[in-house]
Amino acid sequence: MSKQFLGVILIIIVVLVGIFALTGNKLSQTSSNGSSTGTLTQHVEGQGTTGVTLVEYGDYQCPYCGQYFPTVKQVVAEYGDKIKFQFRNFPLTGLHQNAFAAARAAEAAGLQNKFWEMNDVLYQTQSQWSNAGDPTTTFDQYAQQLGLNLSRYKTDYASSKVNDLINADEAEGNKLGIQGTPTFFLDGKQIQVANAASAFEKLINAEIAKKAGSSTAAPASAGQTSQTPAQ
Repeated sequence: MSKQFLGVILIIIVVLVGIFALTGNKLSQTSSNGSSTGTLTQHVEGQGTTGVTLVEYGDYQCPYCGQYFPTVKQVVAEYGDKIKFQFRNFPLTGLHQNAFAAARAAEAAGLQNKFWEMNDVLYQTQSQWSNAGDPTTTFDQYAQQLGLNLSRYKTDYASSKVNDLINADEAEGNKLGIQGTPTFFLDGKQIQVANAASAFEKLINAEIAKKAGSSTAAPASAGQTSQTPAQ
């Protein structure tokens, strides 16, 4: 067997290994141009009787998202069915190694109608899994605690369906020009809002009044806006 022939064989092996390495990652993420074949997620709380919708693009591993989480939860509970609150995924994988995996856990739970429950657990325990080498075992435990069918959850977690949902959200966020998280939109307009319930209330009340045709709002309390931190 000639050295030239062995060289050709070696090149073929290297190429094949490279192809498998590129295609074998089941946690594949959005392509560089932001394209996705999936459909956008539709995780919504509240009925929106006033016609007002608040949307958050978030990253479960982002510390700023974790800080905003209790404030947003308070505001959503306060308005109840008066507004709609929608969460969409925007994992900053270049900064947070477990962000995409956490989004998978939430979306897999969502396929068993437990998205919001998993969403809450992930934020409440953020410090416990953020730096884990492999957080999947921890997420499995959360799934069990939430009463999910664990076998189905694991299958969904690793599925292309869940992967595509996250990628679709991220692609939409890229189209909107999102640079960091959390990023909020109020009735389709990006807002800069401080991490305080009063700041959200001021903006939401003004939007409700606008929708109602009123020239002035009656805010529940005073607040101010500021640049949302990006992480």
